[in-house]
Amino acid sequence: MSVISRSRAGKVLGGIALVGVSALVLAGCAGGGGTAESSSPNAEVGGDLTLKIGTALPQTGNLAFLGPPEEAGVAYAESLINAETETTGLTLETVYGDSGDTDNKAYETTIPRLLGEDVSAIIGAASSGTSLQFIDQVVGAGVIQFSPANTSDAFTTYDDKGLYFRTAPSDVLQGEVLGNLIAEGGAQTLGLVVLNDSYGTGLAKYVSEAFEAAGGEVVAESTYNTGDTTFDSQISEVLAAAPDAIALITFDEVSTILPSLFGQFPSDKLYFVDGNLKNFADAFPAGSLTGAKGTLPGLSIDSIGEFTSSLDEFQSAEGRPALEDYSYAAESFDATVLLALASLAAGSTDSEAIAAKLQEVSGGSGDGTKCESYADCAAIILDGGTADYDGISGPITFDEVGDPTEASIGIYEFGEDNNYVAYEG
Repeated sequence: MSVISRSRAGKVLGGIALVGVSALVLAGCAGGGGTAESSSPNAEVGGDLTLKIGTALPQTGNLAFLGPPEEAGVAYAESLINAETETTGLTLETVYGDSGDTDNKAYETTIPRLLGEDVSAIIGAASSGTSLQFIDQVVGAGVIQFSPANTSDAFTTYDDKGLYFRTAPSDVLQGEVLGNLIAEGGAQTLGLVVLNDSYGTGLAKYVSEAFEAAGGEVVAESTYNTGDTTFDSQISEVLAAAPDAIALITFDEVSTILPSLFGQFPSDKLYFVDGNLKNFADAFPAGSLTGAKGTLPGLSIDSIGEFTSSLDEFQSAEGRPALEDYSYAAESFDATVLLALASLAAGSTDSEAIAAKLQEVSGGSGDGTKCESYADCAAIILDGGTADYDGISGPITFDEVGDPTEASIGIYEFGEDNNYVAYEG
């Protein structure tokens, strides 16, 4: 296991040793809006509660492949939460919506609709750039915004009124792991194709910094904008610099970019990120991506096999489509469970009251009892104790600005079938 220990200032104190399939990263705390402190004056733990949440996850747009696993994670968590209603008194209702992306702007109709439904929280968006388009609208309405996949460092210091949380770690962490992975692969020079938004440029910055700190040189970085459909100039610019490796910091535009690289650049020197790491299967000829690697925040898919199997069973039982990818399903599940636990602990569905309890139920208060399921954590709360939920995606443990203080970065490698598995190198 690779371990990065960080001080509050973010200085790397420990080394990198990529000998396993994931990297446990202990992130420092930074400034920001602070956690909400108000609570319902009529809070009663154990009373009847109907908690309504919304989702603004990508059903369309350049991250649409993330929508199915994220929505599945929410729906599966809802089913387990409502299975305990007779015991806990809490019922969860979910209203689903499409975030789209910054090109189709589906969020412009989705967010007002969800707020009009009087939700206590909105789970989404997946894209950091998309979340930044409506965070002011959500928190300005006094509603929690909780993303399972936002990784931009912009949120750490954002003035969010204490109402923004995320179960995904900052790009600082993924960039550190990926930059060192590329260097340890033997590359001395690196080219990047980068989405020009807060996610793409932020992650590119941290990948580059880590790669250069390891002795490498970034020789080309070419950007494109959301909505672009041709990438010939970016590919030509990067290939002209003759890099040893290429990092593709994109969303699903990678499906259009890759065919132009096949035959011109070795697949085992290509590197993917969470925004584009998916199973391509027969979308490309067999062997097109053999040896390519990528990173994805969260525990490795292999290590959460029981969860993914249960998720598959749930999808089938509910008549929902089978999942092709599981990216951020666990983070979405955990976000939903944490919102329900915080509502239960507050004895309220008021957004600020829930926000005031989210750090506590994640273990941020430091004095809770460890638990790993909604049922077990709810029992602790109903008995008058403090629950410390350790989720499917990791320990989580929010700091004072709603960032997880512990996170895992999974490392994956593509096989001959153009699908990815845990990296064993």
